[in-house]
Amino acid sequence: MTALIGGFTTPATHSAHAFRGVMTAMARPGTIETLHGAMPPAPLSPAAGAVLLTLCDADTPLYLAGDTDTTDVRAWVAFHTGAPLTGPETCAFALGRWDALLPLSRFSIGTAEYPDRSATLIVETDRLEAAGATLTGPGICTTAALSLPGTGDFRDNHARFPLGLDFLFTCGGRVAALPRSTSISAPKDC
Repeated sequence: MTALIGGFTTPATHSAHAFRGVMTAMARPGTIETLHGAMPPAPLSPAAGAVLLTLCDADTPLYLAGDTDTTDVRAWVAFHTGAPLTGPETCAFALGRWDALLPLSRFSIGTAEYPDRSATLIVETDRLEAAGATLTGPGICTTAALSLPGTGDFRDNHARFPLGLDFLFTCGGRVAALPRSTSISAPKDC
């Protein structure tokens, strides 16, 4: 029964707002957007649910990592999005906590001919703040900051550009993005 509830109550409006929030976050790395309307089953955050409802459909394979791979989450995803569940090697989207998504080498980074065939990782976090690692690159006027679970994997990912993974970080009702085009440096010590 959990599968039938928790979707957008006004799908056209909520999905349009969520899509705009996700696209703004991707276009402006380090910007934190608020997403409304989704109430997915635990352990998913409302923001992760809104991202899934907005970006996943029957043509976007999804990998559920770690504690996100539950019977309730599987049923909710199937009912509300129709996204086929798959392994990390063939997914378009992956969802989980950072440790459950590692190693990143399991995910597709695209090919020279089709760099868009890479995976986007939706990382559930306990903390999402405009502080921490320094971000530079397209969509950032000078610099931005974002609380990341380290910097090494993200710097390695950026070095593969135009190939690489894209990241969405979710926490509660908020989302931020880190596209592969963004350069990352460790926070400066005071």
